[in-house]
Amino acid sequence: MRNTVGKADVMELVSASNRALNPVPGASTPRRAPRSDSTSGVFFGMGAYSIWGLLPVYFIWLIPAGAVEIVANRVVWSLGFCALLLTVTKAWPQLIAAVRNKRVLGNLSVAAVLIAVNWLTYTFGVTTGQAIEASLGYFINPLVSVLLGVIFLKEKLRPLQWAAVGVGFAAVVVLTIGYGRLPWIALVLAFSFGLYGFMKKRVGPRVDAASSLSIETAVLAPFAAVVMIVLSLNGQDTLGTLGAGHFWLLAASGIITAVPLLFFGAAARRLPMTTIGLLQYFTPVIQFILAITVLGEQMGPERWIGFCIVWLALVLLTVDMLRNYGQSRSLRRARSLMPAAAQPLPRD
Repeated sequence: MRNTVGKADVMELVSASNRALNPVPGASTPRRAPRSDSTSGVFFGMGAYSIWGLLPVYFIWLIPAGAVEIVANRVVWSLGFCALLLTVTKAWPQLIAAVRNKRVLGNLSVAAVLIAVNWLTYTFGVTTGQAIEASLGYFINPLVSVLLGVIFLKEKLRPLQWAAVGVGFAAVVVLTIGYGRLPWIALVLAFSFGLYGFMKKRVGPRVDAASSLSIETAVLAPFAAVVMIVLSLNGQDTLGTLGAGHFWLLAASGIITAVPLLFFGAAARRLPMTTIGLLQYFTPVIQFILAITVLGEQMGPERWIGFCIVWLALVLLTVDMLRNYGQSRSLRRARSLMPAAAQPLPRD
């Protein structure tokens, strides 16, 4: 098996994310990957979620740059990296086809606004000493995603899912008491990312991850460029005033944005979605540990209680996910062993 990601592999990696997150209805379940592929998939997944988890350290390095300047640079440099990636993988035709589809372009434009809100809120939280609350947003994001499925997709929740949502609501109440205010940073992060995922689901598997990210950053790039120009004219930018080291740290935001996406695509291609769902907790765990150790943020008793309730909700959600996955797998296996004549007829 190849140990490096070559040109052809990159083309597959950048599209695997959307295929995994947005399966085609009625598509057959892929057979389990060989053990070597599963192992490398776990490492790719851990790499993606570890980079996302370590972002607080990166943002702290960028201080005195503020959240607005950091996000503006992240958008502009990401667009440049995406253009390079599309050129290397010869994926410009896919991008052009996506742009010509008004429905896809509209959904991705809304997704761009949502991810900008998410990036800005998260960066603000980290750079103002509120990384713990920022990590809370990604802990409760799976609960918000379940709730959004009920609201927008009219999905029916199983008993354990309802229990998890109820426990999560109780956690928000406890944390509101503990913080002395509504934990708005965590809620904005959870709902903005949950809605972002919903908009991406509306796009479906027709647009690969690189094209999707390129369109989103292209929508935001004009506004980001204006922000950078205004900051520069007012003498408030740090990009060109704090030396070459700071300049390249900000410029690296494009790579730091795109590389985890490629790693995630590699993981999604090799692993079942249940494993991906479990690996997603890697990011907020790292963020939480960094916040209370490296960044020195304090956790009072009320916050500990609130976080423990959130973790209880996630345990319930995870148990439900694993049980449902096991039941679905057993049902598929039983059907595969049934004679063709004995299998139920498809409904009209």
